[in-house]
Amino acid sequence: NYPREFYDQYAQSQEKSVVNKMQQKYWKTKQTLIKVTGKKEDEHVVASDADLDAKLELFHSIQRTCMELLKAIELYQKRICFLSQEENELGKFLRSQGSQDKTRAGKMMQATGKALCFSSQQRLALRTPLSRLYQEVETFRYRAISDTWLTVNRMEQYRTEYRGALLWMKDVSQELDPDLYKQMEKFRKVQAQVRHAKLNFDKLKTDVCQKVDLLGASRCNLLSHVLTTYQTTLLHFWEKTSHTMAAIHESFKGYQPYEFTMLKSLQDPVNKLTEKAEKEDLQTESTKSVQDQQSQ
Repeated sequence: NYPREFYDQYAQSQEKSVVNKMQQKYWKTKQTLIKVTGKKEDEHVVASDADLDAKLELFHSIQRTCMELLKAIELYQKRICFLSQEENELGKFLRSQGSQDKTRAGKMMQATGKALCFSSQQRLALRTPLSRLYQEVETFRYRAISDTWLTVNRMEQYRTEYRGALLWMKDVSQELDPDLYKQMEKFRKVQAQVRHAKLNFDKLKTDVCQKVDLLGASRCNLLSHVLTTYQTTLLHFWEKTSHTMAAIHESFKGYQPYEFTMLKSLQDPVNKLTEKAEKEDLQTESTKSVQDQQSQ
């Protein structure tokens, strides 16, 4: 005859008993084992958390892709340094060789070498926005993702506790006899604990969904803001480089390139050796055939 909230308060006060705590831990451990071993759970309970599971999948995707992005940025910076160094070495080589050649080809090598050295220096400017992008993503991972991860872990603990309470209530309901007062009293206590566990789980479930939505929006804003600087720097780099290369192309426009011809005389000894070897093979085969005929 008492209202439900008063009975729930009474049931919560009874949770401090040793037997009750042992039973809660037992069913919580059983639910944990079911989750770890991958056993099939109640389809209606699983379906009720479909929206939460979708948010968790999105969270793990954000967590995984941020780590992959950090690794890609680090590798990209190393490749930029290596490419700039090789480009600079090639430019120096062309300049040194061009200075020894007094023809117009030497001038072309010197101009191309200067352009490559200039391009290698300008390419290093890409490291500044990439370093900032790396720092921003790393800070985002350490703060925003870590905070959401802690909330997700707390939610998983309460979800395990809630589903364990459901298993407990299901076990009690199977042996329930409405005519026995003690069994009804036990069932009501377990039912009150289920409501209490669901209340805590629903609160953290809402927190997780909100944080994951905010996390996705924050990452979009972060990437759109930082990548704009990188895109602008990259465009400036290609504009300067293409302008330099176009100027070199225009300065040597109309220049008649060298014409290379292959000297066939260099291949004659090789061809003679090949023909001689083929003749010897034919003679050997004919001798073998004559000997075979004689033996037959």
